[in-house]
Amino acid sequence: MKMPAEYLACPVFELMYPTGETAESVPVVAYTDALQAVEAALADAERYKYLLMRALRRSAPIVAQQYPELPALLFPEPGTDTRVLPLYPHNEQAA
Repeated sequence: MKMPAEYLACPVFELMYPTGETAESVPVVAYTDALQAVEAALADAERYKYLLMRALRRSAPIVAQQYPELPALLFPEPGTDTRVLPLYPHNEQAA
């Protein structure tokens, strides 16, 4: 994995005051260079994430998930006469 400074393959300038004095330890890079460095770092992060997830999947023990047995709903046979019960009492209006 790279260090953050390794993504900046561009000239780094020193910040200067209008009087001509240099500011203490304030490196300055161009916006496009900084943007390229961030994009390269994000691309590497995605690649490292992919490699890590693949390694985790390969090293994980294979365990079949156990789901509880749920009772099956019995639906009436088509064509049979079934009662339909309202959800609300008849004196209340449904929203």
